[in-house]
Amino acid sequence: MFDSFEELEKELENCNKCKLCKNRNNIVLGCGNKNAKVMFIGEGPGADEDAQGIPFVGKAGKLMDQAFKGVGINREDVYIANIVKCRPPMNRNPEQDEVNACLDYLRSQVMIVKPEIIVLLGSVALKAILGKDYSITASRGKWIEKKGIKYMPTFHPAALLRDETKKISFWKDLKEVKKYM
Repeated sequence: MFDSFEELEKELENCNKCKLCKNRNNIVLGCGNKNAKVMFIGEGPGADEDAQGIPFVGKAGKLMDQAFKGVGINREDVYIANIVKCRPPMNRNPEQDEVNACLDYLRSQVMIVKPEIIVLLGSVALKAILGKDYSITASRGKWIEKKGIKYMPTFHPAALLRDETKKISFWKDLKEVKKYM
């Protein structure tokens, strides 16, 4: 585990713990307030994120920013990260060995930021953090508390681009998170 973002960034510079390192342009660690009360965790970087080295800057990120604005969440007040730090090819879900390779980095991020609330964006984040027994359909919108942290599972913003009917639920979940900010 790492005690600071500087240590974590230095360790990640030349990471080759899994095959995702072979095709990356940038490692996408995270962004935002490093002392945030609320942390958002997605699955992994897409093409735009890989190009810029910043999470959630593509179409899904822009949609998430619109939702933030609509419910009064300031992106600069939260911390945003992903389960894996390198882009999976063709935006596929990260494979279990890739998730396992990055989990210590994510655990360090959580330990450094010390959020009170973690919003899990989609099934990959939900299962990686809380376990395989959880499903996004059954867990979405319900607070889950573990080890002093409140978790709010919700849809990944990319899912909203594929199915607009999920936007209302996503919006409700963000409003619920906003109550505690």
